[in-house]
Amino acid sequence: EHLAMSLWDQGNLDVMAEAESYIDPTKEVHSVEEVLQGARDIIAEWISEDADARAKIRSLFESRGMLVSRVSKGKEQDGSKYLDYFDWEEPISTAPSHRVLAMMRGERESYLTLHISPPEEETLAILEGHFVKGSKEPSNQVSTAAHDSYKRLLGPSLETEVRVAAKARADGTAILVFAENLRQLLLAPPLGQKRVMAIDPGIRTGCKVVVLDPFGNLLQGATIYPRLGEKQEKEAAQIITELCGKHQTEVIVVGNGTGGRETESFLRKLTLDRAVQIVMVSESGASVYSALIAAREEFPDQDLTVRGAISIGRRVMDPLAELIKIDPGSIGVGQYQHDVDQSLLKQKLDDVVVSCVNKVGVDVNTASKQLLGYVSGLGPHLAKAILQHRDKHGPFRSRKGLLKVPRLGPKAFEQAAGFLRIHDSQNPLDASAVHPERYSLVLAMAHDHHCSVGDLMADESIRSCIDLKQYVKDDVGLLTLQDILEELARPGRDPRERFRPFSFAEGIERIEDLQPEMRLPGVVTNITAFGAFIDIGVNQDGLVHISQLADRFVKNPTEVVKVNQQVTVTVLEIDVDRKRISLSMKNRPEPENSRASSDSAPV
Repeated sequence: EHLAMSLWDQGNLDVMAEAESYIDPTKEVHSVEEVLQGARDIIAEWISEDADARAKIRSLFESRGMLVSRVSKGKEQDGSKYLDYFDWEEPISTAPSHRVLAMMRGERESYLTLHISPPEEETLAILEGHFVKGSKEPSNQVSTAAHDSYKRLLGPSLETEVRVAAKARADGTAILVFAENLRQLLLAPPLGQKRVMAIDPGIRTGCKVVVLDPFGNLLQGATIYPRLGEKQEKEAAQIITELCGKHQTEVIVVGNGTGGRETESFLRKLTLDRAVQIVMVSESGASVYSALIAAREEFPDQDLTVRGAISIGRRVMDPLAELIKIDPGSIGVGQYQHDVDQSLLKQKLDDVVVSCVNKVGVDVNTASKQLLGYVSGLGPHLAKAILQHRDKHGPFRSRKGLLKVPRLGPKAFEQAAGFLRIHDSQNPLDASAVHPERYSLVLAMAHDHHCSVGDLMADESIRSCIDLKQYVKDDVGLLTLQDILEELARPGRDPRERFRPFSFAEGIERIEDLQPEMRLPGVVTNITAFGAFIDIGVNQDGLVHISQLADRFVKNPTEVVKVNQQVTVTVLEIDVDRKRISLSMKNRPEPENSRASSDSAPV
């Protein structure tokens, strides 16, 4: 260390002579070079720990650092899904979330090697300018130590810092994308209370068929084999026809998994006694739900495939009520959801679910334990208590009746009541989003206009005469009063859009059926930072790159599309081997550029 300090001063020092005095074979120091190497190692540590130097190099990493991805030796074939990143470079400061996460996943799976570094000559120039004070031999030793410090200590340390920061930024973006997709999926238009037949498609194992009543209860089940020969197809047609007639089925829902399009084609050929809509729905997560404790408790005598078919049918009737039972990570939306910080992801997605449940409202007399558990102020324990009270005493007749539920005190009631609906209550406000704390205010409005609350809600001419300024108080502002008046106009309104049936193009069932320039209907299944994935009915979603979403510049895909939106797309390119389909939503589509290709790695 004493020699290191002498070199660090960079004064008039005979370096070789000074170093010779430190040779000590008993301490395994046998030469001048070993002595100088030991001193330079100490200096390298000092340079690495210097706060000013670290700050300057860190800034250079952040502003000029390049993210460099290369294919690992011998992994060219096995890692083909990362082909776009086999020889890739871009500034870390502008690298988008999805590419950062894709390359980090490729590195974790040993298909890629990944490095982040600024131009080395600039980095070394900064260190020399900061620490080297001249051209004498001690200064040369400090310069050598600075180079070593950067390559061995400072560079790797700051690369780790920058990688961690880049990962955190990428996680944040990906989580926001996932959260918005989940919100759109949960708020998808509900079919409503219809008599539904749901089919979980299969080929050799058959298609599981369930018939549900308007409340989603299982009425009957069956298994059909429409793809195993003419005889089995006739038997399947007879079963479907009889079930539709017996239960007066209004809608047939088909999962979009393996055999889904073939099953849909089979159904459309049938001659049924009454008009029946046939719709396809994503079955992502249905198998996960079927194995949950909640599914086993509800249908203990049914196997996994039957429970999965029930979930497929219910998610069309009410997407929110059914999908909240499933872990959001299994629903099939998002961007690299398994690569991001799982605790932050769960927290954000739970917030989204609570927000959606509260936005739509919950019928306390029909809601499941899972749905009630997401209502603000309740949670799983109070939700279970509400169900037990409902099972024991029958449906709730008013919101006040909730106060009789064990452990549901005034505070929980205050938080939850406005989100709970009771449609058969004597008080019509119990079916609305008006909080019980504001019932007296509505009663005052009705009294002042010589009518009942029911009349006030039914007659727009009465509501139009209300001067809201008369009812402004310290704890009730004009905006709150306007919200109340809007709620009275449409009590308990469902904020979700109306359900629209959808059909894929006939004859297009496999990726091999596609040809460039085809115009096809599709449904948005997922949105990422680089574009939108579209289901066009071939068991493989296609990608509309952000550059192909519209005839104008699009900064964020959510400006143009949302999950479950029905769109029309043009086929640009088909890569059967890699199972990639490039699509466009432009009126005059153009071929994709190289960046579009690099953004299409699996998410």
